[in-house]
Amino acid sequence: MKELQKASIVLTLGKRLRFHGSWTGETHVQKSIYVLQELLRVPTDFEFILYKHGPFSFDLRELLSSMEADNFIRWRPQYPYGPSMEPAESADQLLRQFPAKPREYTDQIEFVARKLGSHRVAELERLATALYVSHERSRTARERAARICELKPHISVAEAQRAIAELDDLTHEAGQLILTD
Repeated sequence: MKELQKASIVLTLGKRLRFHGSWTGETHVQKSIYVLQELLRVPTDFEFILYKHGPFSFDLRELLSSMEADNFIRWRPQYPYGPSMEPAESADQLLRQFPAKPREYTDQIEFVARKLGSHRVAELERLATALYVSHERSRTARERAARICELKPHISVAEAQRAIAELDDLTHEAGQLILTD
């Protein structure tokens, strides 16, 4: 997928997250794109690593910086939290020029925005990390929760178990929205 197509997906997802109650900080965008890509298999082709607050893509961060430079997005301070991503002056132009990918993945984008829009950063970290460890190997829920705690010692066993249960419910609910190769 080309960069401006990816940017149109990121912008569309950001707008839908805001609609569903997210303040749309970078962590929200990072984790939502991760779920969109890794759970629903939307081919955004970002490379994610496990980082301080769960899966993180430096490629996505670079795209967000480029989107800001191109005036597609801006970051508005949201005290006491970090900045919130919102559409900038050229956002509509981007979406008019590159409508195909957001339209192709409308259902997947809406699902992620609806399910994650109200989540707080810590909840997103746990959920995205649950998805990350679920891709390592086929494991039981208990083993996946233990792996989360191993990778993220600040996450309690109970929190890890809740994240695994939420992920399993989310995966089941996503059902036919999960794209196949």
